[in-house]
Amino acid sequence: MTQDLKPFDSLLHHHVIVTFMNEGHAPTNEQLAQKLTASVDDVERGLLRLQASHGVVLHPGRPEVWVMHPFSTSPTHTWVQAGKTGWWAPCMWCALGIAALVKGRLTVHARLGGEAEPVQVNVVDGVPTETNLFVHFPEPPRKAWDNVHYFCSRLLPFRSPDDITEWTKRHQLPRGEIMPIAQLAELATRWYSHHAGPDWEKWTPSQAMEIFRATGLSSDFWQLDTSTERY
Repeated sequence: MTQDLKPFDSLLHHHVIVTFMNEGHAPTNEQLAQKLTASVDDVERGLLRLQASHGVVLHPGRPEVWVMHPFSTSPTHTWVQAGKTGWWAPCMWCALGIAALVKGRLTVHARLGGEAEPVQVNVVDGVPTETNLFVHFPEPPRKAWDNVHYFCSRLLPFRSPDDITEWTKRHQLPRGEIMPIAQLAELATRWYSHHAGPDWEKWTPSQAMEIFRATGLSSDFWQLDTSTERY
């Protein structure tokens, strides 16, 4: 990416996130072109650059927004409700990221382990009022972009660490790291609270690891490859 394209891509990201926040869905490429006083081709090239740096996930075969974390344009197992407005979140990390962005009173609707039992988490200004839940990180974050949809789909809430152990055995899935939901909310706030800014840039691996450390996450599980430009 050349230097003069970075402000355009940051604004492109900004307009997508703000439209999600305000309207509950992603803007079309035509709407983005109008907001940016640019052509649709310019928008599509910008979206492709953002995808290359993990700033967006586009639909296969066409340059349109599918997921821009923490928001998804398609239904997921996690729904964030704020009054009459709501959003699909790819995972619990993203759900609490939405809460950090939108603020106010929200309710996260999910299912324990993605199975039968529903669970509601009330959140006020990014802080969950229910603190007796745990969240399972299925794999180290450095592997997230190997298949980001699969990674997010397994980042789920549970009642206890023992439930997580039984769940991984039942589904023949690896046991990753477990954290209390309050700690995940702290991580989500540090990660996402400035995501709507017009000068947004994707975290570098070093910046991401500093966020992990500030949240008390310093084991090898949270180490990233610092030779890459963006996480």
